[in-house]
Amino acid sequence: MDLNLKGKKVLITGGSRGIGKGIAKAFLDEGAKVGIVARNNKELLLAKQELGVEIYQKDLSKYENREQLIKEFINEFNGIDILVNNMGASHGSTVLNTPPHIFEEAMELNFIAGVHLCQLSSKHMIGNGGGVIINISSIYGKESGGLPSYNASKAALISFTKAFSSEAIKNNVRVVGISPGAIYHPNEEWQRRLALDSNFLDKYAHDKIPAERLGKTEEIGNVAVFLASDKASWVVGTTVTVDGGQSRLNF
Repeated sequence: MDLNLKGKKVLITGGSRGIGKGIAKAFLDEGAKVGIVARNNKELLLAKQELGVEIYQKDLSKYENREQLIKEFINEFNGIDILVNNMGASHGSTVLNTPPHIFEEAMELNFIAGVHLCQLSSKHMIGNGGGVIINISSIYGKESGGLPSYNASKAALISFTKAFSSEAIKNNVRVVGISPGAIYHPNEEWQRRLALDSNFLDKYAHDKIPAERLGKTEEIGNVAVFLASDKASWVVGTTVTVDGGQSRLNF
């Protein structure tokens, strides 16, 4: 299916590995022009070599870095059509063992940074006639299961996605979201668990996911390119669950 994304200018945060990298590849396969941002320069250089994307090394928990990123991307690409807010990290442990400043750090990176980038990029999209923003949250933004600070920040992002979508659509900017379930990629946490138990992934999938396997990064990428396309023109404000049946909500 031709999604008519050829030549679209796409910025993906947290794009050097995992879900972000899978999303980047999906857009590249559709002929889009892609830039990715992350903190780890080594991973960025590997992604550039593998995918041919433009790269930006930034710590997006810093206000000034977010402003700088959007300026640099727009100057280099001569505009922005699609923003994918994918950056995020888990912080702390249980509520009683997580001090307030850790909750603040989680909110800054997982929520506030996304809000700010939405504000910065949407102004340019409006001036150019429209665009699409995709906020990547988590099924744990819709139900319990992850770390409390992570859950709270992702729940805030889902709520913001809906609120901003009602405002932005009046200017032809669609704001939508994706809530992934467990997606496998060789990050430190999955590798740590596998080192303790080589059968961990199979057990996890069997116990928690009706599809009895973990998701693949390209399966999130496939949904992202659809949502960014005109084929999804009537999808506004919703955050789509992509989890192989893992979540237990009825909606």
